[in-house]
Amino acid sequence: MSALTGTVTLTRLALRRDRVGLSVWILGLSALMAGLTAMTVSALPTEADVLHETEFMAGNPAMRMFGLASGASVGGYAMIRNYLTLAVLAALMSVFAMVRHTRQSEATGRAELVGAAVVGRYSTLAAAVVVTIGANVVLAALLGLAMLVNGQPVAGALTAGAAVGAVGLVFSGVAAVTAQLSSSSRGANGLAAAVLGVAFLLSGVGNMLGSVDAVGLRVVSAWPAWLSPIGWGQQMRPFGGDRWWLLGVFAVFFFVLLGTAGLLATRRDIGRGILAERRGPATAAPGLLGPLGLARRLQRGPFLGWAVGMLAFGIACGAISDATKDMQGAALDWYTRMGGTDRVVDAYFTSIMSMAGMGVAVFTVQMLLRMRAEESEGPLEPVLAAAVSRPRWAMSHLLNTWLGAVALLLVFAVGMGLAAGQVLGDTPAQLRALTGAALVQLPGFMVIGGVVIAATGLLPRWAGPVSWTVLLGSVLLGPLFGPSLDLPQWAQNLSPFTRIPKAPAADVTATPLTALVAVSVVLAVVGTVSLRCRDLALPA
Repeated sequence: MSALTGTVTLTRLALRRDRVGLSVWILGLSALMAGLTAMTVSALPTEADVLHETEFMAGNPAMRMFGLASGASVGGYAMIRNYLTLAVLAALMSVFAMVRHTRQSEATGRAELVGAAVVGRYSTLAAAVVVTIGANVVLAALLGLAMLVNGQPVAGALTAGAAVGAVGLVFSGVAAVTAQLSSSSRGANGLAAAVLGVAFLLSGVGNMLGSVDAVGLRVVSAWPAWLSPIGWGQQMRPFGGDRWWLLGVFAVFFFVLLGTAGLLATRRDIGRGILAERRGPATAAPGLLGPLGLARRLQRGPFLGWAVGMLAFGIACGAISDATKDMQGAALDWYTRMGGTDRVVDAYFTSIMSMAGMGVAVFTVQMLLRMRAEESEGPLEPVLAAAVSRPRWAMSHLLNTWLGAVALLLVFAVGMGLAAGQVLGDTPAQLRALTGAALVQLPGFMVIGGVVIAATGLLPRWAGPVSWTVLLGSVLLGPLFGPSLDLPQWAQNLSPFTRIPKAPAADVTATPLTALVAVSVVLAVVGTVSLRCRDLALPA
């Protein structure tokens, strides 16, 4: 029997398990690419607009943190603004899929059961690799197609899709290694996320320290960007050179990671990781004696990571607020339409705060879906065996998530307010205005959280796909994309983000906020009651 015996069968099993989850990821990212490209096409109708906006992105060091200018074109500008988001999401898709089919299978005992059959030592890892490779190839093709249907050149569109898919492929290799290092799926995901954070920082710092050509439309990155897979994707220069040879760099690094993962797999026992598990204290802290404290402890790591990211994002956005005074053309029109005012700085603050609210909604979905993970993987049973009711357990997760989301918005607002105060002046006034605008965003993520609770109670096995689909639909229908895509107003009104007042650009009224809070409460009650009335959806 070879080390890869049974790989084909296990690949079919992995595809069967992930047929919905990966499909939602791939189709959602493709729809996001189509929407973002369409928004860029409509926002930059003339060559002068393209030149002005590309020059702004290339000349501003803070903006180079998030995108690399490679010349003036609509497709190139779309990649400056959107590549980082797409690459990070593709990386997360790959990490979650790889860990789910390797480390999580060991944690749930599925790998041990499968290992009792006629399968090779590397067959489980190989099946996960085949699935993630296929997912990223399909994703790259659909991303390219999404740009093609928006009228972008074939070569640039295919390069853009390949650049994003290649990042996802590399991070599936990263996850293959972290799955061998950690003894838990949460630990493996956390290590891979830390590598992703380092890759983002390296590419961003490399771009910030880079130089701009004489025309002011192309940035030459400094050496740190070449240490990052995210940076390699940017250096492929979609619509600005189309450097396909960099796919070879991705491929070499990917196979090195796979070789490392295979070597580590031979040096550990099944169910264990290379890194020794840390011994905890002999007695639990008083705060961990109830479900509220336990949920807070489980969410602590992801919350701290999100807090650092939101603070950095807020400082970067606040630092460039003074430059918005010089905006012209389509960019000015977009911000004023988005902000509902011709005061461009206030319009800019409104749009950025809306983006922050949508980002916190992602955190909300991620944290609340831990409820489904606890139920499906088994840890919920011993919790409920104690004097803990299902509604109390659910409300502990909901309360911690909502408090964490509020804290993230405040961290973002403080970071943005302090930075904006340095360039605009009157720091206390900036802090007051942006803190108030941040709090206005609360009902938006509360509604999304209510949807997650309702889906967990009513459709436990479909809670993940339903929650992420609703979030993606709410973002695409919301104020950032809905008007640019010329969607009918009734469709835009389906998004809770559309209903949120445009603070700080406009006065805040209580009626829409109260309505959104009421909807979120109703959804949470429905989900909690349903959870109480049904059987637990435990692992098979």
